[in-house]
Amino acid sequence: MADDLTDDRRTAAYEPPDPAERRAFGRTGLTVTPICIGTSPLASMPTLYGYAVDQERAEATVEAVLDGPFNFLDTSNNYGGGSAERRIGAVVRRRGVPDGFVLATKADADPDSGDFSGERVRRSVEESLERLGVDHVPMMYLHDPEFHVTFEQAMAPGGPVEALVELRDAGVVGHLGIAGGPVELMRRFVGTGVFEAVINHNRWTLVNREADPLIDDAAERGVAFVNGAPYGGGMLVKGPDAQPRYAYRDTDESVRDAVRAMKRACDAHGVPLAAAALQFSLRDPRVTSTIVGISEPARIATTLDLATTPIPPELWDELDQCTPAYGGWLD
Repeated sequence: MADDLTDDRRTAAYEPPDPAERRAFGRTGLTVTPICIGTSPLASMPTLYGYAVDQERAEATVEAVLDGPFNFLDTSNNYGGGSAERRIGAVVRRRGVPDGFVLATKADADPDSGDFSGERVRRSVEESLERLGVDHVPMMYLHDPEFHVTFEQAMAPGGPVEALVELRDAGVVGHLGIAGGPVELMRRFVGTGVFEAVINHNRWTLVNREADPLIDDAAERGVAFVNGAPYGGGMLVKGPDAQPRYAYRDTDESVRDAVRAMKRACDAHGVPLAAAALQFSLRDPRVTSTIVGISEPARIATTLDLATTPIPPELWDELDQCTPAYGGWLD
């Protein structure tokens, strides 16, 4: 389907979507902006990101998000051992959540034992609500099950999915989503009909197209597809010579060569590589929202600029020609 979409777009000049215009979030009844602000950098994880973020800067960033053009914020129970949620919660306690703003978080396994039972999910949700200073969140994801349980264990009676369903039915959370990496596993979860949204990361970018069948599944089922890590952990912002790792892991030189070719093509058109990387995700009508992590207030304006940078249609053709022809190099 992706090839057909690309062919359709070649018949007319490409115009980036309005990044502040709200759209239906699958079948949930919620509406969100095409850009969702990710908060893992606000947890201050220097071993992952290479820099620290103090409390004052984190809270100032959350303030700016609540006052900014995007109405969708994504966090998780385990980002920085809960520090991301605590920092968000400090701001929420002062000013509340604006009307129409969608706050999403994720239920995580126990960080010490790896327990991902139904009881652990209930504790995770309780921890998140307490940290965030709310008694309800509109969106709750089951986070990274691939590291802790099999699909069968996740779906079994008494397991994490059943616990989330019970919490939803009790009104503690509004809607359920699944968030993880391996495409085929995410397709199995989407196929259950339990989840109304799916987050997949690093697998729908300029240089990796593995998520295409998952995105098709989500679109066909009315499930919101949320694309995480459109920059592949920084390679598609800084280039592979400054950031040689993709998705925070070592990758083949052929992938870095592909990104070098993409950067040369972007440079020739006067387009930042990061703008093409972000708009690759934004331009696909099957993608409901794209998560962009930020660590300071100024990044909101920067993200808005990248989302609205004019990109000539011929550049998309050139970037497609640079894409590695093989898939599966993450999964």
